[in-house]
Amino acid sequence: MKHKLVPVAAALLTALASANVAAESATDVVTDGWEVHGYGSMNYRMVEGETVDTEYGKPDYKTAGTHGKSTNQVEFTIKKHTEHQNGVWSNFTVRSEYGNGNSYAYTSSGSQKDNTKAQFEVKETFVEIGGISFLGEDTSIWGGQRYLNRASGLLSGEFWKQSSGVGAGLQTKLAGNTAGIAVVTADPDAGAADSYSLDCKQKDGSTSTDPNKCKVKLDGAKDRSTVTSVDFYYYGVNALGGSFDFDLKLMSQANKDSDSDSGYGFGITYNRDYYGFDGWSQTAITYGKGIAQNRGLNFGGWSNGNDNAESIFLTSYGVLNISDKWQMGSELTYLGALDELFGAEDLKRYIVAVRPSYNVNDNLRLEMTASYGHEEGKDGYWDRTGDKVESDIINVELASAFTVNADYFGRPQIKPYVSYIKADDEASAGIIGIKNGDDEVVVGVHTEIWF
Repeated sequence: MKHKLVPVAAALLTALASANVAAESATDVVTDGWEVHGYGSMNYRMVEGETVDTEYGKPDYKTAGTHGKSTNQVEFTIKKHTEHQNGVWSNFTVRSEYGNGNSYAYTSSGSQKDNTKAQFEVKETFVEIGGISFLGEDTSIWGGQRYLNRASGLLSGEFWKQSSGVGAGLQTKLAGNTAGIAVVTADPDAGAADSYSLDCKQKDGSTSTDPNKCKVKLDGAKDRSTVTSVDFYYYGVNALGGSFDFDLKLMSQANKDSDSDSGYGFGITYNRDYYGFDGWSQTAITYGKGIAQNRGLNFGGWSNGNDNAESIFLTSYGVLNISDKWQMGSELTYLGALDELFGAEDLKRYIVAVRPSYNVNDNLRLEMTASYGHEEGKDGYWDRTGDKVESDIINVELASAFTVNADYFGRPQIKPYVSYIKADDEASAGIIGIKNGDDEVVVGVHTEIWF
């Protein structure tokens, strides 16, 4: 009797297991979780006893010190990642930001919103879905507001490549390399207050002085000058001891004349070690025409131009690992007009910068930054004549970084610094925010973390 029950029990167990499998749905969630990442940059800096609202030309490739003007910049990126039984996955990403570009040192007295600049904002919010069977295992689609494919200089800190706006896209693998297409749109006047007025005329023909009896009306809203970029990219092509990335952007703008309603940009990026030595480097060349004049690949609400706008951009930067104690970051960047750039004829900018770093121990790093920046244009550009037509800026900075990890990118860190900025004349100094004379000393403590 005992032996006869064994097959019966096995059959029951098999039936139960089969029923359990049948009960499982292809859309059942098998993984679900949250990731939190972020960035903080708190810069306490003083010039002769006061805070200042200038970056000393850093966004224009004139200096490369630590003296960015944001006193309290914070970013949080929250991502919800979900995976399903059938292999489909999704990401919901939200990036919030506070304080980017604010130079005031706030105290604790009440609301900070008397100054509405750089308050809490949601910068990105998008959904990405991948693993859909009919699109392919390596294919994902996304939609929402996003910073797409960003790249920035190492010492200048300037983003030279990005598409910032609202849109949608598809990314996949071709021959083992990342390929994608996206459409991104931005409104240059987004965030600007609409113009309103009060209509206080009453039914009896009189005009009331009581605002509560008036009607609010929107004054004639102007047509939007919406800009759109269609992005094509192909990344990770292995060749010549490194890898190549290729970008092409076709841009258009609404409600503009025919000579200022379109443009295109393209670029090639080469990633490898530090020019044959231990470390890493990134080198790029880009071209921009029309509304893509801003380095060809830098798209957002600032994109504009006309048929005369045409630029070439070259940059190369990276970090050299010299020894166990020494590292060095460097950047060489050139931005020039082939005809006209940002409304200036023959505009040229370039910067050469280095930042050697010495590892004293695991928790202390000493840094020295030196940069030389140059700008010139045709006489009369932006109403600059005489001494203002050309400018040369030298920036030398000494700093000590107290950190949990004294690698070049060890963070978090608290970095006291002294930065000396000198222009070739007072006219050039005034353009970058130096109040008196042709030079300035900035004393500060820069605190930074990313996670």
